[in-house]
Amino acid sequence: MNIPLDKILIIGIIAVLLLGPQRLPMYAQKLAEFVKAVRRFADTAKERMRDEMGPEFDDIEWQKLDPRQYDPRRIIRDALLDSGGASSAAAVQTAQVTASKVRATAPVVPLAAGEAPPFDAEAP
Repeated sequence: MNIPLDKILIIGIIAVLLLGPQRLPMYAQKLAEFVKAVRRFADTAKERMRDEMGPEFDDIEWQKLDPRQYDPRRIIRDALLDSGGASSAAAVQTAQVTASKVRATAPVVPLAAGEAPPFDAEAP
C-alpha cells in the first residue's frame, strides 16, 4: 500500500486536531501495537504455510499467479508476437481474407418452418 507523504501528513494533522496533544501519544502507541500485531500475524501465517506446503513453497513464483497480470489484450498480442512476428501478422491477414471469402461464397439459406438446423456429429 503506497500512501503519498502529503496524505500521511494531512491525516496526522487531522489526528492532532481531533485527539488533542494529551490523547495523541496513547493512540499512537495503540496504532504501533496494532501494526506490530498484524505483522506478527502475517509472519506466522507465512511460516505456517511454509511448514504445511513443504520446501516447494519457496520455489513457487508468486508473481506469475497474480490475477492482475492477466490482460487479455496483452496475452493475445504476446501470443501473436511469439509465433514469428511478421509471419504471424501475415497469417492473421490471410485468415481474415479466407474468412471473408467463405462468408462471401457461402449462401445463407433460411430454414423452412419445422426444419432442424444442420448438425455435425463429429464436432467436439
